[in-house]
Amino acid sequence: MMKHKTHSGAKKRFKVRKSGTVMAQKASKRHLLTNKSKRQKKSFLSGMPVTMTHMKALRRLLPGLISTK
Repeated sequence: MMKHKTHSGAKKRFKVRKSGTVMAQKASKRHLLTNKSKRQKKSFLSGMPVTMTHMKALRRLLPGLISTK
């Protein structure tokens, strides 16, 4: 049986914490930043956890990185 390859686009966009939580970057932080408040721009720096809805697809894209617990 062949090994499953890690999706190179997914491994650049998602980080897996030690606890197993998958984190993704927040949207709307690339341009049009002059209209946004400092508080809003600062909140873009922290990632956000991926919902359980997307975990099934991410397990397929990132085999070996995400446990199946």
